[in-house]
Amino acid sequence: MPAIAQPEAEIRRITVAEYHRMGRTGILAPDERVELLDGSLIAMPPMGPSHAYSVGRLAKFMVRRFGEFAHISVQGPITLDAWSEPQPDLMLSAPPDERYASAHPKPEDALLVVEVAQSSLRFDVGTKLRAYARRGVREYWIVDLVHERIDVHRDPQGERYRAQLSFERGASVAPAAFPDEPIAVDEILPPLATR
Repeated sequence: MPAIAQPEAEIRRITVAEYHRMGRTGILAPDERVELLDGSLIAMPPMGPSHAYSVGRLAKFMVRRFGEFAHISVQGPITLDAWSEPQPDLMLSAPPDERYASAHPKPEDALLVVEVAQSSLRFDVGTKLRAYARRGVREYWIVDLVHERIDVHRDPQGERYRAQLSFERGASVAPAAFPDEPIAVDEILPPLATR
């Protein structure tokens, strides 16, 4: 007797609108660490001390340096499309701030998207990088706490970035939107004495 072909299991994707309804109705708790990427809810790992330190340092630095010239959000959403709304650790978006009172930034608004990566490194250099590139996010930084460097990705094309640079301790890096404003890598990474 020939085997009967079984239909493939179909995954039901979630839209950004449904994701927001899940939050409003309490299906997702207000403090639940999840983000929506390509229609899937992604559970984010707890933030360790090195990750929290680097996000805080980067946020302070960016507000001091670019607060007058860009909208700065810390772990705020970016709506990539109808299926994706990740929450990067830090984002610089085009001003004025008031435009984000009624809608989250979109890829064309983002001047710089930054993820701080430790336990999430594989995800941030893989799935998340491809999602940002595919939607045209012009510059994506990964603050790599595992290898103690900042990986800079610019010039998206398809699911990749054509320009990829790494900056280690002792070096400085500037966002493409503010090329005359370099940031020392050591200002962002946790101090060596704490590692």
